[in-house]
Amino acid sequence: MKKRQLLIIGCIVGCIILLSRCVGDRPEEKSLRGPGYAAVESCQGCHADVYRDYLQTAHFLTSAIADQQSVKGSFNAPNNVFHFPNQVEVRMEEKAGRLFQNIYQAGREKESLPFDISFGSGRKAQTFLYWKNQQYFQLPISYFVPAASWVNSPNFPADHPKIDRVIPSTCFGCHSSQVGMAGVRQEGFEQTELFNHNQIIAGIDCQRCHGPAAAHVNFHTEHPGEKAAHFMQKISALNRTQQVDMCAQCHSGLKPLKKSIFNFQPGDSLNNFRIPIPPMPGKQNEMDVHGNQFQLLQASQCYIASRELTCNSCHDPHKKERDQLALLANRCLDCHKNEHPAGGNLAGADKNFLVKNCIDCHMPLEASRVITLLESGEEKPTPDYIRTHLIKIYPAASEKILQKLMKQ
Repeated sequence: MKKRQLLIIGCIVGCIILLSRCVGDRPEEKSLRGPGYAAVESCQGCHADVYRDYLQTAHFLTSAIADQQSVKGSFNAPNNVFHFPNQVEVRMEEKAGRLFQNIYQAGREKESLPFDISFGSGRKAQTFLYWKNQQYFQLPISYFVPAASWVNSPNFPADHPKIDRVIPSTCFGCHSSQVGMAGVRQEGFEQTELFNHNQIIAGIDCQRCHGPAAAHVNFHTEHPGEKAAHFMQKISALNRTQQVDMCAQCHSGLKPLKKSIFNFQPGDSLNNFRIPIPPMPGKQNEMDVHGNQFQLLQASQCYIASRELTCNSCHDPHKKERDQLALLANRCLDCHKNEHPAGGNLAGADKNFLVKNCIDCHMPLEASRVITLLESGEEKPTPDYIRTHLIKIYPAASEKILQKLMKQ
């Protein structure tokens, strides 16, 4: 009887240990990024304010599992329809709690494609992916926030819904913190990436920029009184090239990869991951405002004349600041102090007015040639307007500011 009781007790203890391990582990972290990484939410224990602010940023919101909360745009008629020629239309519809883009011709449903992943924070636009045969494809219809309208996905044909654009892991490299890979299928000389359905660490989380944090979290959990950071790279201790390389992973346009940027860690050289990107002074017209922010900044006199200017000199990546132009403009004064070449018609202009308009004068919004979106019923696509990072004097933009000043 005693042996039986001991056996039962042993089984119960074993089950408790096993269950506690299951509860404590985060399988998505182990399967996607390995044991060196902490759970995504681990940072909020010690960095609650920073973590809370970061949840509102475009970086954190740049991808999500597609659902009613993450997908912008109406699913109610008549605002849920995009019309193509020949009585073809795509309707955004909800069925049994899931979202779909359903393709109809002459009123008959021809194809039903699910929303699986959303790309884009929803500040300007969102595009969407569906999963089929272990691959991700871009859905034919995207959402354009400024027009509050469903639009044809960027650079897709205007005469029919395109459903065969394959999305590779490189796209997830800048729109997520990790994506679950199922392997690679070899067919002759062609390789096809295979994905696990909806296995993703969505958004750009803390560890994409700060590196694996498991050792850091474990140490400070065991030593709560220790204030100096252990097992974590201090970003400010990196040299300028190392700091801007972290941002240039995703803000330097599409370039051939040597290896996955999911493996990039603070202090790494971007040249070890991508084909080297030399500065391009004098070739600014060849760069697009959508993807070449890094090259445009490098071509700016502000960057060339400084030994210290980095992306973080102007941007606090932990906070949502993108529309706070006065706040961002004031950071220009960190270098320019009280100087301003206020010549010509701007001479004698109100200093506070000039400071508030540094950004619009010297980094105006410009139309992207890469991202253009066609609204339903329109013949000409609308470009996405993005703030250029080529900092210089723009006479036309300055003239608009001057006209605004004269009206006050």
